[in-house]
Amino acid sequence: MALRNAAMAALLEGEASGYDLAKGFDASVANFWMATPQQLYRELERMEADGLISARIVEQERRPNKRLFSLTEAGLAAVQAYTAEPPKPTAVRDELMVKVQCVDAGDIGAVRSMIAERAERSTAKLARYERLQERLLDGRTEEEFFATAERIGPYLTLLRGMALEQDNLRWNALALTRLEQRAAASAGG
Repeated sequence: MALRNAAMAALLEGEASGYDLAKGFDASVANFWMATPQQLYRELERMEADGLISARIVEQERRPNKRLFSLTEAGLAAVQAYTAEPPKPTAVRDELMVKVQCVDAGDIGAVRSMIAERAERSTAKLARYERLQERLLDGRTEEEFFATAERIGPYLTLLRGMALEQDNLRWNALALTRLEQRAAASAGG
């Protein structure tokens, strides 16, 4: 998936500056797509050149002027065309999993530490997602939300991100337990 598609998905929320998009990525598409602010700014320039977004300048008194981006008709058509295409197969590239694969010949303590760090990050990410969920639901049940919300896609992707982090935490706990057992058996034998 191209960053372009993730940026267009974020702009479906409405007009935004590059800064707001970069900041908002963490609260919208970050559960399935990561990008640096520099990558995002470069892509916004290309999207504008391709006519997928337009920008307007907002003059500010005490700060530099900012550009607000919004999807054009061509951008909305591109979103529609993109959603009609079948997705490419997901490819997982996770360096930690390579380290886990090698753990029997490697440093079991270092790998355990890395898994524990990943668990901490997953816990923090899940907490952010839960706060976002509360904000999106705004006192409604999920059924009420799905029946009344203008857009449900962001909530559905949020649920997927939450499920991924919950699964990561389950796997982290299992892996840590098994590696601790292995280390104890090696030390005792």
